[in-house]
Amino acid sequence: MTSLNESAVVASDGSMGLGTQIFVGTFLSIIIVMAVSGNILVCVAVLTDRNLRKVGNLYIVSLSFADTTLAGLVMTFALANDLLEYWPFGRQFCDVWIAFDVMCSTASILNLCAISLDRYIHIKDPLRYGRLVTKRVVSLSIGVIWTMAVLVSFVPISLDLHRPPPPRPPPVDERGLPQCALDLSPLYAVVSSSISFYMPCMVMLAIYSKLYLYAKRHVESIKALSKPVTFGTIDGVAPPPACNRCHVSEGKAATTVGIIVGVFLVCYVPFFCVNIVAAFCKTCIPRLAFQTLSWFGYSNSSFNPIIYSIFNVEFREAFARILAKVRRACVRLCQRASAPARPRQASHCKSATSLSRLSTGTVPAQAAEVDAPLVERVSAM
Repeated sequence: MTSLNESAVVASDGSMGLGTQIFVGTFLSIIIVMAVSGNILVCVAVLTDRNLRKVGNLYIVSLSFADTTLAGLVMTFALANDLLEYWPFGRQFCDVWIAFDVMCSTASILNLCAISLDRYIHIKDPLRYGRLVTKRVVSLSIGVIWTMAVLVSFVPISLDLHRPPPPRPPPVDERGLPQCALDLSPLYAVVSSSISFYMPCMVMLAIYSKLYLYAKRHVESIKALSKPVTFGTIDGVAPPPACNRCHVSEGKAATTVGIIVGVFLVCYVPFFCVNIVAAFCKTCIPRLAFQTLSWFGYSNSSFNPIIYSIFNVEFREAFARILAKVRRACVRLCQRASAPARPRQASHCKSATSLSRLSTGTVPAQAAEVDAPLVERVSAM
């Protein structure tokens, strides 16, 4: 996305203070850590849990891989670039970084679109889902997704087709420091934004609208079949309706669809709208606005594991098991690290003292406490 967000302004408007850098760096680092840890947790859950080894979950693994790559290879360098306000990693790596940015963002959005289509087929026609959505079909579709992402990013950027025709020197700011910026041509901005966002967005909106309408009609049909027959009231109080669960299901469906579509639109729509404007008007969008909207798009990689996994009961249970294992492993390591090393001389003296006290028949409480295992004392605390 940096290939799209740095195209408006090359010069820096001003430098941040130390306090602002610490606050911004900490906040953005939390977003990066959430994206990496959350998406790795999704991949580990699918690989280790038999209940999650389903064909449709391959789209979620592909989405998590794209978001992990985006966080590790793109967001970390974007953080350094935004905090330092110049690009210290060289001109050649700038193009590679930009290509990875466009590729991972495109792959993430296309995987979201594929997940919505998979859910639509599973809900609309569950009997034919197993025949339509096979492992071969899913693997081919994932291959098409990543091929399109590479064609949009690495191919035009490596061939220098994304810049306007007149060649220009590498951009620098007023201090003479290098900037990783792109002067995008309007054609590339429109085509790449359409393939990366606008067309998948329209498909997702259409699919989730149909899913919501289908769920609403299904709930209404259940209401009609389970409509209670009222013979009267007792003491003037009407009996409670028998289909309160229908209202709950309808509200839950609306909430789920609203969260999925709402988070996606809030994260990406502002950036891609401003991106088109910046392609035609190079000085209309301030640099800070591009950086802020870019991180809005990046943050979607942190929300994806929550939205597309936490709502699933099987993923929740798998996450709980994995985190419990990690917690037990950490506790064992901490116990081993905090266990005091007992010198041989002290243990020899203690054993001799114990023998002498056994001969007299008295064992003080202090000695019994010292002889108690370390695990018992920790559990007692």
